Amino acid sequence: MKVPPAARLLRHHLRGRGPALRRLAAWSVLEGVPVLAAGLLLARALDHGFLAGRPAVGLSWLAALAVLYACGAVATRCVYPQLAATVEPLRDSLVTDVVTATLHRTGDTAGERAGAGVSQVTEQAEAVRALLGTALRNVRQLLTAGIAALIGLALLSPPLALAIALSVALALSVFAAFLGVQVRRYRAVVRHAERIGESGAAVVEGVRDVVACAAEDRAARTVAASIDAQAAALRAFARSRLVRLPVLVLGVHLPLLALLALSPALIENGRLTTGEVAGAAGYLVTGLQPGIVLLVDAGGTLLLSLAVILGRLAEIAAGPAREPRARPALVPASSDIELDHVTFAYSRRAAPVLTGLSLHVPEGTHLAVVGPSGTGKSTLANVLTGLVRPQQGAVTLGKVPLPDIDTARLRAAVTLIPQESYVFAGTLRENLTYLRPRATAAQLDEAACAVGLDETLRRLGGYDADVPPGGGTLSHGERQLIALARAHLSAAPVVVLDEATCHLHPAAEARAEEALAARGGTLIVIAHRISSAQRAHRVLLLDASGPIVGTHRTLLELSPLYAELVGHWQS
Repeated sequence: MKVPPAARLLRHHLRGRGPALRRLAAWSVLEGVPVLAAGLLLARALDHGFLAGRPAVGLSWLAALAVLYACGAVATRCVYPQLAATVEPLRDSLVTDVVTATLHRTGDTAGERAGAGVSQVTEQAEAVRALLGTALRNVRQLLTAGIAALIGLALLSPPLALAIALSVALALSVFAAFLGVQVRRYRAVVRHAERIGESGAAVVEGVRDVVACAAEDRAARTVAASIDAQAAALRAFARSRLVRLPVLVLGVHLPLLALLALSPALIENGRLTTGEVAGAAGYLVTGLQPGIVLLVDAGGTLLLSLAVILGRLAEIAAGPAREPRARPALVPASSDIELDHVTFAYSRRAAPVLTGLSLHVPEGTHLAVVGPSGTGKSTLANVLTGLVRPQQGAVTLGKVPLPDIDTARLRAAVTLIPQESYVFAGTLRENLTYLRPRATAAQLDEAACAVGLDETLRRLGGYDADVPPGGGTLSHGERQLIALARAHLSAAPVVVLDEATCHLHPAAEARAEEALAARGGTLIVIAHRISSAQRAHRVLLLDASGPIVGTHRTLLELSPLYAELVGHWQS
């Protein structure tokens, strides 16, 4: 029998949670003992106690039932630690798998379906944690109560238990017959939610093209169509939930009404005692009824949602089938970077950001990249560092294509510092040595002094000062200095700064860039100020009319746009 992908994914992520699940099952059985005994003890309390003129005996049976419920409450209290030990690790491992698959998919498809990836990580993976926690907490408890009620009915009156079991089985058959429809319709709801993310992401990524083409209304209609489709899917799913009515009637209301209607005759014929009728009614009301209601309500939404979302995440985590490429590990012979007719767009529908770009950056070059906003400077930084793959053309490091270089080796060879510098929770030393864990104190001091971090060091109280999540009170400029010192300290022969000095004043920016250029290796600066171009060996000007490469002086003579940029900054 083939195991569904959702079940395989859940089983994989629950691996190692066996002890917690066994303890959870044991406490659940103890929780069900009061329900199992309730009808039997109530029948004895009535038949052998109150109705027999022996109230003390009746009260003793009820007292015994109260003790059992107290024990059940203790068992419930012990359930929650086992729930946490099961659900929280599952959430963490599931998010890890989904994030990894989403990042691989985003890199392979140049950013397409990023909206769906965000939906899966932030909504669907978190939904699995919440749904599974609720299922284990509520469904487990009420399922245990339902089974206990059926066992209690069988002990109380086997013929009555058989009749009720047949009615419940018929109700479950009706529910199962419509379950496939509900699964398909809820899966459509989930898919349409992802398409909303996809269409919204495409509009955001191509907003410049949308505005330039005066296509705001068309973009709005595209997103609105996705929203309307999801609304229609939700309405269709809601209609499929009407099956709850016949299931409730067959599983709960009909057995209870039949028992109450036939109880006088049953008691008169001696088939049941008054206590047994009361006990059976108690089993129906406190055991079976909550279980059936949960089945059609929570089971039709909670468990159904869990199954559909797990199935969807299983598809994402598995990813598209890929043929393994047997190739030897290639090591770049140098730090030369070459782009050969590179074209890149963020989706098939968007206009290319880079078109046919060819560029050679020899090892040891200090290159500045300038141009008007929206010409693809930050995109070029992502292409140079292998974070995104071009649709056409090739990018090589030391004559080796970036996809053919081992990821760890590539990350050790190329360091990217983005505009929003990342500072993580930990000590300042841990932040600085992240790319070079074995750095000596002298190397730390050299890097901090070179980029101008020494004043911040004194203010914080040294390398062992704690940095809170997000940087705490550190200014944007101080965070950038930490990231720049981290890059200076790294052994990477290529450093790319994507407007990584935009929060520094010009003198501090000049000091940091000169320090990174002096450390050796290749420095590529996505320029925030034109002064970065004046310091560079070569300058790449990105413009709609085509890229131009040259020295600062050469570009002043060849490009009116570059001369205009220089004049703007100097004025």
